[in-house]
Amino acid sequence: METKSKKKIKINDKVWLLISLIVALIVWFLLSIGEKTGRSFPYVPAVLDGMKTMIEREALWSDFASSMISVILGFALGFVTALPMAFLMAWYTPVRKIIEPWINFIRNIPALAYAGLIVIMLGIGRTPSVVLIWICTFMTMCITIFHGIRNIDNTLVKAARVLGANDMDIFFRITLPATVPFILTAVRLGLSAALTTLLAAESTGARAGLGMRIRTLQATFETNAMLGYIILIGIIGTLLNILVNLIERRLTSWQEKREG
Repeated sequence: METKSKKKIKINDKVWLLISLIVALIVWFLLSIGEKTGRSFPYVPAVLDGMKTMIEREALWSDFASSMISVILGFALGFVTALPMAFLMAWYTPVRKIIEPWINFIRNIPALAYAGLIVIMLGIGRTPSVVLIWICTFMTMCITIFHGIRNIDNTLVKAARVLGANDMDIFFRITLPATVPFILTAVRLGLSAALTTLLAAESTGARAGLGMRIRTLQATFETNAMLGYIILIGIIGTLLNILVNLIERRLTSWQEKREG
């Protein structure tokens, strides 16, 4: 008896994205007409009208630019400090024993809890926002890169030493290439941490910014513009994630990935 093989229908990723968007719009619409949720989740036309109002107030672009400067500066500081610290922690036990407990301690404290302390110390303006984003991104990226280095197959390192490789050779030929996927994962998580910290970073002392404006709009119950700002932060995060994915494909094309 012959059995007919069923062909699995493969749906294109763009089709899945369209389906996901349609489902989200339907859920959003249902929330917008709900008796208890309608005030908090106005639908697309109302949100666009709210964003138009912010443009007319000449607030949207200045808020966007201010937040992006803070995010870029804070993330850059977090990355350039997290990368060497992660390698030092992985290679030298005394450094790890001293630093790791404090990183694990601080990263479990919500940024909003010590945002006020940073403002008291540094004053109002951009500096507290940058420092707060730096702290949060540093914690996230340092731990991610550190665990990536620790997961490298130690057999490769031992084999390299037997063949006469010094620490510099091991670092550039084995450790660094093997750590690239984890560094990119750390970058992705660091960017996400920077954006999620934005509200806390700009809630006290900032003169402009998406996070500051969300708090202001919340106080005046302008939910149309407030939801628009929240969606804008999500769009920025999505675009940054796409950018990291493109870089990852370039740098880790050799790595085998699970399909499906």
